[in-house]
Amino acid sequence: MSTMRELTTPEGGQLSHRWPAAAICVALAAGALLLPSHAAALGPYPDLGSCQVFPDPPAGLPANAASLPSQAAWNQDISKAPLARGSAATIAYINANGGDHLHPDFGSPRAYGFPYAVVGAGQRQLPIRYTAYGEESDPGPFPVPKGAPVEGGNGSDGDRHVLVVDRSSCTLFELYRAFFKGGPARWNADSGARWDLGSTALRPDSWTSADAAGLPIFPGLVRYDEVATGHVDHAIRVTFESTRDAWVHPASHCAGDTSNASAPAMGTRLRLKAGYGLGGFSGDARTISAALKRYGMIVADNGSNWFFSGASDRRWDDENLNQLKRIPGSAFQVVKSAARAHAC
Repeated sequence: MSTMRELTTPEGGQLSHRWPAAAICVALAAGALLLPSHAAALGPYPDLGSCQVFPDPPAGLPANAASLPSQAAWNQDISKAPLARGSAATIAYINANGGDHLHPDFGSPRAYGFPYAVVGAGQRQLPIRYTAYGEESDPGPFPVPKGAPVEGGNGSDGDRHVLVVDRSSCTLFELYRAFFKGGPARWNADSGARWDLGSTALRPDSWTSADAAGLPIFPGLVRYDEVATGHVDHAIRVTFESTRDAWVHPASHCAGDTSNASAPAMGTRLRLKAGYGLGGFSGDARTISAALKRYGMIVADNGSNWFFSGASDRRWDDENLNQLKRIPGSAFQVVKSAARAHAC
């Protein structure tokens, strides 16, 4: 798949080339879109009901197991996993090809981060017309409401991701470069994917999704409501400016610019070093940094170095999140993956 032009976030970062209980639930005549209490600002979000976001790793998995080659990797504690061969070289490569400090790519502004919608039984299914990568996309219709929030806002010319969780079937629907069209009602999108949240299944090898790596986006988002509980129990989505022409499962697609073996492949797993002190962090920033030690990050797209993803939410304290920008890339290491790298 060809790369696309770089775009910028409200804080000047590069977007990809692909790029909870609600206070009020409004039942629309067309179906069951559950809206945040203040949709314009986004957040709070409806909860996911009984849906878990992908299964947990097998109960008997050793604590020192390598990162799994399935969607269960999102929920795997890799704090004791072995290091990947060449970990130090990969970190050095990343830092030499872009920024060298962590950056939360989300916050309270409406246009910053990934918004999402939660729908229920009865939500109207709309046709999906693919305009670029239909051969690697799941066919519609999808229960994506006409009013589903678009990444960057309805007027955005960026990646325009649309993420929808159907909590009646525990299915995730994701679109890239999505535009609602009327007469008849439909969504046009460059690519799209349907994810069974109860399955660990991967995309077919070489297929993209709504993200460059062929991964789901929603499972890797830091969400305010989970942080408010004091813990984040999953890996986090991250981007880098230069990636290798390869993918590692659970990723299934690459969009690299180099064959350098030290560059991170799509699907590469990283974690914050166990010895990195968290004493200077407080509140949400401390909760997130603890998750970076236990669950780490998964490389999902090309974009600004060390930019990690979260949900747009008016409740974020941006000053608190700014603490995370003190963490240097050199404080991370690459975790061994159970799967081998697939060259593109």
